[in-house]
Amino acid sequence: MSQAEDLLELAVETAREAARMLVDKRPVGGPDVVQTKSSPTDVVTQMDQAAERLIVERIRAARPDDGFLGEEGGTHDGGSNVRWVIDPIDGTVNYLYDLPDWAVSIAAEVDGVAVAGVVDMPRRGETYTAVQGGGALLQTPSGARDLQVNAAVPLNQALVATGFGYAAERRAHQAEVLTGVLPNVRDIRRNGSCCVDLCSLAAGRVDAYYERGVQAWDIAAGALIVQEAGGLVGGLEGAPAGPELTIAAGPATFEALHDLLLPLGPARD
Repeated sequence: MSQAEDLLELAVETAREAARMLVDKRPVGGPDVVQTKSSPTDVVTQMDQAAERLIVERIRAARPDDGFLGEEGGTHDGGSNVRWVIDPIDGTVNYLYDLPDWAVSIAAEVDGVAVAGVVDMPRRGETYTAVQGGGALLQTPSGARDLQVNAAVPLNQALVATGFGYAAERRAHQAEVLTGVLPNVRDIRRNGSCCVDLCSLAAGRVDAYYERGVQAWDIAAGALIVQEAGGLVGGLEGAPAGPELTIAAGPATFEALHDLLLPLGPARD
């Protein structure tokens, strides 16, 4: 196997183990909130922390020299050129409320570039994977299929996924931006997980996605999956995707959504 395929194999095995643990050991009545981050509604549960510990331990046992960037503090500079970017539960509020749209996301970077990624959605029975230059795949208990974004969807026919921040001021401006988007698209979907939205885009279940405030661990695996499914992922005016703004879609739809968003000021609060 290539290095990227080897890294993907480890990522998939680890993500599935963490996902099984999160399902099997979810406390009756829901997990405890152990801390908050940007606001009282931006929560971390004990299960987020347990899942990240499991992921780091499994990968470190197999590859002790690699680095880590994890949402819940599992950040470590390694001695190799490989870094693992981990979101142990993307969609923590969904997990807290026992809604199905949450996922374990793991990406492997080589020299700062994502080369392998997995997003595992245990409550959906779906595992999304991608290897740089090798395409993207959806695996379910009934089989596997290649992924391809919906190409050249006119914006007025596009189903667009988005998300909202946790701070009240940011949400207020995002609502203003939404009033400029909604009349110009087929409809909006808000599922509560960035990587689930990106995988839905790769699978053709939505036509585009945009959001302000997502971090590297939110998009590392999902962005690679979208790109390997034929989509574009970026920010405004040629900037990379990131916390300021992330846009994803098939190439023509990407440009149309970008041009709609630009005058609406989506990258400010």
